[in-house]
Amino acid sequence: MHPNAEIDFRTTQCVQLFRLLQEIQPRDSGGDGGGGETVQEKVQAFMQKVNDDYSLDSNKLNVEEIISRIQDDSRGPYQNSFLQECEVMNFLIKTIVESLRDVDLAFKGELTMTENMETLMNAIFFNSIPATWSKYAFPSTRGLGSWLDNLKHRLDQLNLWKDNPQAIPGVTFINRLFNPQSFLTATKQVYSKEKQAELNKLNIQTDVLKKLYWETDLPPVKEGAYVFGLQVEGARWDPAVGQLEESFPKKPFSVMPVVNCRSVPLITDGKVDLT
Repeated sequence: MHPNAEIDFRTTQCVQLFRLLQEIQPRDSGGDGGGGETVQEKVQAFMQKVNDDYSLDSNKLNVEEIISRIQDDSRGPYQNSFLQECEVMNFLIKTIVESLRDVDLAFKGELTMTENMETLMNAIFFNSIPATWSKYAFPSTRGLGSWLDNLKHRLDQLNLWKDNPQAIPGVTFINRLFNPQSFLTATKQVYSKEKQAELNKLNIQTDVLKKLYWETDLPPVKEGAYVFGLQVEGARWDPAVGQLEESFPKKPFSVMPVVNCRSVPLITDGKVDLT
């Protein structure tokens, strides 16, 4: 195997081993007894972090206000895609905040502790994403802490967009969208309206640029939209030659430059289908 594959295999083994060791440790021993944090202590510390560092409840997006700032003639497929993202984000935040609030009330004796609450607490204790949250969230294999950081990045992108909802970001982090396919479909819808083409006869073409999103000399987009956030695993993108090459040792992932996603007519049997 490639050395990077060996590293990944061994890393996965270690993670599974230490997860197993964590699961068999006693969970109710106090910190004074040398057993580490109890489930309740760890959950309370987690809730404090969510309130202080993420402020999810106060950062919910006011969808009605955003819609009111979009002129009727400026509301297009991209705006609809981002508005859907805002609604999904708000529902996820509501789910997280309400479930943590119920657990807090149970700690105070104001609510009866339920099986669902205990399942949620155990997931937090093991740094796993609670099933009740992942049900309404984006697919992820991250630990809970990293997952929350990623959620905050997604929320930050939406908060930046709401400041000027009639436009789309110069570069959209497609990996921070709940439904990236909706954004790509919006690209085809814009093209379809401009060119009077049938939507089901369009494809998305990806043109990889040589620039990263933070570079100031990024050329203005002419067609489609610029996206960023794609990564290659098991290979690397060589911007000098514009193709995939073998990974460097100890670097299993390679960040792709900005990609121009644009719509083109569907090609069938070697011919462009314009009918």
